[in-house]
Amino acid sequence: MNTKKIFVTKPSLAPLSEFLPYLEKIWESGTITNGGPMHEDLEDRLCDYLGVEHISLFCNGTIALVTALQSLRITGEVITTPYSFVATAHSLLWNGIKPIFVDVDPKTLNIDYRKIEAAISPQTTAILGVHCYGNPCEVKEIQSIADVYNLKVIYDAAHAFNVKKNGQSILQYGDLSVLSFHATKVFNTFEGGAIISPNKKTKQRIDYLKNFGFANETTVVAPGINGKMSEINSAFGLLQLQKIDALINRREQIDKIYRKLLKNINGIKLFENEMGVSGNYSYFPILVEDGFFRTRDELYDHLKKYEIFSRRYFYPLISEFPMYKGLPSSAQSNLPNATKASREILCLPIYPELSDDEINFICKSIIST
Repeated sequence: MNTKKIFVTKPSLAPLSEFLPYLEKIWESGTITNGGPMHEDLEDRLCDYLGVEHISLFCNGTIALVTALQSLRITGEVITTPYSFVATAHSLLWNGIKPIFVDVDPKTLNIDYRKIEAAISPQTTAILGVHCYGNPCEVKEIQSIADVYNLKVIYDAAHAFNVKKNGQSILQYGDLSVLSFHATKVFNTFEGGAIISPNKKTKQRIDYLKNFGFANETTVVAPGINGKMSEINSAFGLLQLQKIDALINRREQIDKIYRKLLKNINGIKLFENEMGVSGNYSYFPILVEDGFFRTRDELYDHLKKYEIFSRRYFYPLISEFPMYKGLPSSAQSNLPNATKASREILCLPIYPELSDDEINFICKSIIST
């Protein structure tokens, strides 16, 4: 029996001794929020690291999603996926927008671009895709549809920090991409988020919106919100950014160990890493199919007995929650692939501090009786 609890993920925390100098600088400057020097430095450094031109930091990813929709003046209906964290669809409701769910591709669990066109109506104004588990959506195909119907494209890129496809940042696709820097993410600022903008004008509007709509001391140009990132969160981000490559490299090692130990187990399906994609290994999902000797939920409970806390991520589907299940597009018959995946998916623990011995223990526990 394992005596140490193993969670699906945990934040990578730098030693307090490394963080204290940042705190001292904040105290000395007297600036703890409102776009201080740490905030500005983090924006610049993230642009360089991610290969993007404009980024706006936020207090969290949900407020960033809400603001992204506002900045593009999205209304009416937005086509999106039911297979995501609930904040994706909640951001639509907060803006008075009706989500229209379409099914996912069973190979990627991303929105199936082949289903989008049939869901477009005269009220459709945008497509909101999710790079699920950091796997890129079919961005070119989605953009082609958007161009034909004059739709905006927003990506919930909460899982896609530093993901590249054929050498290009996946964050450069669509009209806007939204990141989450929550404590459980590959790169985190305790709590935080960001919007990637294609140009300076769009970034300026977003920056107004995240600060109550203030353009200057006396001028409010939009009904904005308080979405600013504090100096303390920015400072932690600067510290994390120094270590991010090593953290991602360790995640890749863990991914490889899992694949070696879990291959060829009847009823356990692993997702293939897409060719040409440089991922961040943010999650390690498996599908527990009919051929396995336990159901997904039985395996989930079984692992708990060994102090291993996996996650059924995403279950239930967004479309099954009370505020969405009455929508015609939420019918299970409309979402067979997403429904099946939500009943079979299990995300195993993956974080840089996870030891090889712990990975072996997890894999042995999966097949133990």
